[in-house]
Amino acid sequence: MGTAIGGLFEEAGNRVTYIGSQDDKKELGDIVVLAVMYPVVDSILEKCEGEFAGKVIVDITNPVNFETFDGLVVPADSSAAQVIQDKVADAKVIKAFNTTFGGTLSTKKVADTVPTTVLVAGDADAKATFTAAFDCSGVGVIDAGELKRARELEAFGLLQITLAAAEKITWDGGFGILK
Repeated sequence: MGTAIGGLFEEAGNRVTYIGSQDDKKELGDIVVLAVMYPVVDSILEKCEGEFAGKVIVDITNPVNFETFDGLVVPADSSAAQVIQDKVADAKVIKAFNTTFGGTLSTKKVADTVPTTVLVAGDADAKATFTAAFDCSGVGVIDAGELKRARELEAFGLLQITLAAAEKITWDGGFGILK
């Protein structure tokens, strides 16, 4: 996911820096994409404490219970994005990319037919910054509302993952949006 997302930001004319778990600290840009599994988010937030001030953090995680694949591991009235926002109050967290698979971002198509669209939820200014940086990537963006809508996006992401894991859809497939 990180490579696919980074490639789209680069296509849109942005400079992208990849930071791996073994990397020394690097300077963070204005937009930070957490392209990791949800269970490691806390360690990243601790490691980079204080470095997220004023940044737009893009949470792509799906907080799936990977033992059962039968639910999410965040409170029913919240989301992973909200949990992250609560921990980094001096940043603006948005939810994006969790309802798309890496293959659909790379090809810019869902099942080779429908253009890929990224749903984004969060603060209006943060979404505007994200959308401007992502413009010209070749992938559509739809504003899904305030950060509280992240919980629905995460449930939608869980559904898509479970369908793909059960081989009812492919990992290059998923849900497409037709306007």
